[in-house]
Amino acid sequence: MPLSEAYGFLPCKYTGTAAGTGPRAIPPGFPLTCPPAPPLADLPVSPYDLGMLRRTFLGAAAAAAAQQTRPQPDSFDAGGGVFIERAVPGKPHAGKTLALIQPHSDDIPIFAAGTAFKLIGEGYAAHLIRVTNDDMAGPGWYAETVTANERDNNAVARVFGCQKVFDLNYNNHMMDNIARSELRQRFIFLFRLLKVDTVICYDPWGHYEENPDHYVTAACVEAACWMAGGSKDYPEHFAAGLRPHSVREKYYFSRFQQRVNRVVDIAPTLERKIDVNLENIAQGPAGVNGSRLRQRLEREGRRLPLLGSTDAEANRNYIREFVLARDRETGRRYGLEWAEQFHYIGPEENPVERRIREQARPL
Repeated sequence: MPLSEAYGFLPCKYTGTAAGTGPRAIPPGFPLTCPPAPPLADLPVSPYDLGMLRRTFLGAAAAAAAQQTRPQPDSFDAGGGVFIERAVPGKPHAGKTLALIQPHSDDIPIFAAGTAFKLIGEGYAAHLIRVTNDDMAGPGWYAETVTANERDNNAVARVFGCQKVFDLNYNNHMMDNIARSELRQRFIFLFRLLKVDTVICYDPWGHYEENPDHYVTAACVEAACWMAGGSKDYPEHFAAGLRPHSVREKYYFSRFQQRVNRVVDIAPTLERKIDVNLENIAQGPAGVNGSRLRQRLEREGRRLPLLGSTDAEANRNYIREFVLARDRETGRRYGLEWAEQFHYIGPEENPVERRIREQARPL
């Protein structure tokens, strides 16, 4: 008797009288007659069958043991090893340059404005780089949408105190159709021109990002950060007087999952973050949506105490309560009142130079 037939695939005969033929599932209660399985010792089992049984058993046992002893990986959003960054007195970053890079006019205000204000307050000179013209998000016809978003973006730059604004003017929602090498080269030029030390941008490794403007911008920024320091990439830049210049620090934010390793306490800059979010009127969840909601409720004969008694109160309170709810929740997880989270990449220390500094002796 074949082993497969003895254990698991015994020939059973149908003893009922229902009509019909062909393969089919036998429902419970049907009359079946199945011979009992003989003991394994009584079977004419081949050496091959015994070997297969032994390997199957040992393999299952080894897999179970490995499952028990193998260290389990951290969850994707594990909080272990997260550095809490807080405000530093004085101007420790004086002389440094910060690039705020956003595909759309409301990205930095929503996800990273608290950190941007913190770094600017500590001495950074900031520049705002907007990658698209936002022609798919805003009021009116396309030209009106572009104009409204440009007005908002310039207002955002003024609130941040940026020295310059650069609009790269790609079409909104269409950046997966551009040559990435072109966008990367434009970033490299700007990083060299402005001598950028630190960038704030979308995370190129953020998961579940659906907007091509976000992930294309992020990937090109990440590549440009190190390529800008090369001495052979785009030599025409050097002929124009620029020099190689690598970006040393990166604060990457994400709308969804990412590997978080730095959380910034933004409680001291929260009101400034509300200020800059008030400027995004053409698109986004902030702007004047609080006063719009207050006016709608008044027409309906209702009021929401949270929104206060004036449009100005409504807008600020709406942003604090609803738009910045993520910051409140992030802060709660890390024992802070308000916080923004990032995947941070900083300068790597040269181990050779460190060894020389610590152990080198005079001849």
